[in-house]
Amino acid sequence: MKLVYTEQALLSLEETLTFLSAKVSPRKLLEIRNKILDAADSLLIQPLQGQEEPFLKHLQLGHRRIISGHYKIIYRIEGEWIYITDIFDSRQDPDTMNS
Repeated sequence: MKLVYTEQALLSLEETLTFLSAKVSPRKLLEIRNKILDAADSLLIQPLQGQEEPFLKHLQLGHRRIISGHYKIIYRIEGEWIYITDIFDSRQDPDTMNS
């Protein structure tokens, strides 16, 4: 399997980290980023570990989610590809999700 981050996922991660940069130390920010990316990498070993994402079920693309701390990683599997479609703070309103 191969892991691919969509443009939306990378933008969401960047926005989250930019927002956090004013609140946490650079070291903590790096720790949060690495934890999120490590969680996403774990999908290469166990791609079906995440639960179905109910907020995206209407798209019928099989979106799933895993959680790393307060951060939700949304993904879907197509053949041998795992697409990370969004990464966001799970404390935010799910109706604002774009995937």
